[in-house]
Amino acid sequence: MPDLRGRVAVVFGAGSSGAAISNGRAAALAYAAAGAAVVAVDRDSQQAELTARLVVEQGGRATGVGADVTVEDDVVVALDAAAGAFGPVTILHNNVGVATPVGLVDLSRAEWDAALAVNVSGVFLTCKHAVPRMVAAGGGAVVNVSSVAAIRHPGYDYPGYMAAKAAVDQLTVSVALTYAAHGVRANAVLPGLIDTPLVGDQLADEAAARARRSPTGRCGTPWDVANAAVFLASDDAAYVNGVCLPVDGGLTARC
Repeated sequence: MPDLRGRVAVVFGAGSSGAAISNGRAAALAYAAAGAAVVAVDRDSQQAELTARLVVEQGGRATGVGADVTVEDDVVVALDAAAGAFGPVTILHNNVGVATPVGLVDLSRAEWDAALAVNVSGVFLTCKHAVPRMVAAGGGAVVNVSSVAAIRHPGYDYPGYMAAKAAVDQLTVSVALTYAAHGVRANAVLPGLIDTPLVGDQLADEAAARARRSPTGRCGTPWDVANAAVFLASDDAAYVNGVCLPVDGGLTARC
């Protein structure tokens, strides 16, 4: 496992919408297992605190913070809380995202705006306030959770989500190239067919069909996404920058 001792990982979207583990919670646990101090941030403060408690129960260091990534003041408060608890952020993990399964014609302007606000503006705000702190601290790593929907049609009608995640990819590249000389790397993970609580709620009746769509014959797990994120945040990926990495069992290579 990569060594993240001495790092401070702030995971935005570290809660879970159901009993099963989410991408964000898995990321928080994986960063902690690699040695990082973790600040679990979620709009639901109870979920953030639960994730932090799970980290501590497994021998890690963590604290939970309630914050909404679409509210700039909340983002600043979360980063300040991280600095107060463990020191300046050196790993920023953006997991917050929402997919509204509404097609183009039926998608309301409010739903479109919400998709951009949560999926793109949240990443913008966290990067805007975390990256300068990383530069001041001597460097760091940004890992943004995008989606294969950013580069391929996922088979579901998510125009707002697809457009937003494509923007996340290019924002990632922008941060990567702008701040590379300052010791900050930025990469994105593009999950494919992953079994998460949110997907389980939306597509419960299609579980078997989703698994068959994967070249592997099964869906991935949040740990697959988390392990890729830990690698990208670590010195093992010190020369990996501006990459949008599919974690999809080969799905995007086939279509």
